[in-house]
Amino acid sequence: MSTDYQQARAALGARLRELRFSCPDGRLTGQQLAQRLGWQGSKVSKLENGRQTATPEDLRAWADATEQPGAYAELSARLAGFESHIRSWRRALANGFKPLHEGLSAEIERTTEMWLWEESVIAGLLQTPEYARHVIQRYAELLGGVGDIEDAVRSRVQRQEWLYRPGHKLHVLMWEAALRSLICPPSVLATQLDRLTGVIGMDVVELGIIPFTASVKIVPANGFWVLDGRLVVAEDWHAEMWLDDADNVTLYMKVWKTLRESAVYGADAHNVINSARRALNQH
Repeated sequence: MSTDYQQARAALGARLRELRFSCPDGRLTGQQLAQRLGWQGSKVSKLENGRQTATPEDLRAWADATEQPGAYAELSARLAGFESHIRSWRRALANGFKPLHEGLSAEIERTTEMWLWEESVIAGLLQTPEYARHVIQRYAELLGGVGDIEDAVRSRVQRQEWLYRPGHKLHVLMWEAALRSLICPPSVLATQLDRLTGVIGMDVVELGIIPFTASVKIVPANGFWVLDGRLVVAEDWHAEMWLDDADNVTLYMKVWKTLRESAVYGADAHNVINSARRALNQH
């Protein structure tokens, strides 16, 4: 079982134990709670120690048996978060890239404004098909066993239709490293950089580049997307995190705005891209 899933399950178990300890009629032993619920005592132990995944019915019964029915909503949200908020790449990709891309595409479809930050790769909504193919291939090789690469490329390219619909706005920040990382052959990156220069000036896209020489207030790391100020999609090596609580959304927007203070736009961004483009002639 993936580490992220197990950690979330263990955290839920700790919360269940807290409810048993804080029963209004007095702290219950595991055996006393099991008797109230009509369960084997081992089930209480397994749930509290993160060795068994609770069902929604288990959580409601637990809240009622500990005389704290109002806790059910919180417990249910924690359970839902196992899959929707922290998705291990290995679990998310169990059925290939296509379902994963379709899930994000569905969220993008109902979004009108997005804020993107990428530190080492061109933002997906601005990728050429060939560049996207190389990026997806590298992830497939890392994670193993994912074969529907062409489906994933098509899905990523189709997602870019969002840019040409009325009322949409895309704010993109990228570190200069994203312009220079040879995740693909130099000829592919050259075409990708040409695509970026064509984006500058589009009404729907605001493209900022943070040059290597710029002073930064925070470390330029960890790519993420903010959708309509309601959802953050952040990526790490082990998992993709979907965060929809207000505190996290506010934090990520603060990070984005702080990074923006170091970015250049317009002609200055064009110059940074052209510098990276010229450097490819040395390869």
